Amino acid sequence: MSASPSSSVQAARKAVADRLREIRRDANLTAKDVADRTGWYKSKVSRLENAVTPPSDDDIRAWCRACEADGMAADLIAASRSADSAYVEWRRLQRTGLRRLQESYVPLFERTETFRIYCSNVIPGLLQTDGYATALLGSIAAFRGTPDDVTDAVAARMERSRVIREGNHRFALLVEEAVLRHRVGGAEVMAGQLGYLLSVMAFPSVSLGVIPFSADRRMWMIETFSVYDKKRAQVETLTAQVNVTAPSEVDQYLKAFAEFSKLAVFGSDARSLITSAIDALE
Repeated sequence: MSASPSSSVQAARKAVADRLREIRRDANLTAKDVADRTGWYKSKVSRLENAVTPPSDDDIRAWCRACEADGMAADLIAASRSADSAYVEWRRLQRTGLRRLQESYVPLFERTETFRIYCSNVIPGLLQTDGYATALLGSIAAFRGTPDDVTDAVAARMERSRVIREGNHRFALLVEEAVLRHRVGGAEVMAGQLGYLLSVMAFPSVSLGVIPFSADRRMWMIETFSVYDKKRAQVETLTAQVNVTAPSEVDQYLKAFAEFSKLAVFGSDARSLITSAIDALE
């Protein structure tokens, strides 16, 4: 099994903490010295050095100032911000509702040429119908207790999906067969959603594969993820969005996608599975 998708985030935060400790030691200062010079409790110095508490920009500036290493602050702040943005809790991303989060993806979608998306639980957002998106985002808003802007969020999701029909983009999408069977929004909504999948498969930019229940699993089901141009992977957990940019880790998601592709069926075989799911709604 793979490590938790947040493991690299903790490693990045530890690297920042280790660098703070090195700066202190290079200055021949004790933890108490730093505490005295910054006006902090010694316990705060310990928490920062042990990656228990992520440092704020001001914390880093104060630390470097105390160690007479002001010139190192900028790079360290950049590293800390990178670690902080790698693991972002949904409650932080969605604190003002769901619309802004949908809109925030637009620049990434517009500059990405090749999308690789694996979904083990829901229809990929780029392929969702208005009805399906309304039911799904409504459930998310209710579960997380976010402000109710579902109508606006759905409109934003539909708007960002225009990249499928515009520009020079390629979309390789894989879904587990179970995704076709989960009734999100009821039978009528699912019938419309599955019918749309059949139509979108005709788009020249879209390759949609379905991993059937009958597949001989050489790759276990994992969390939903997207890879953008082999440069960045985005992983969705229950509590957070994880942004992976380390090349070795992005390669792991590319490898997983390749393995899932070997299990999937495409073309007429995929259409047959979708049609069967539609027939099961009756």
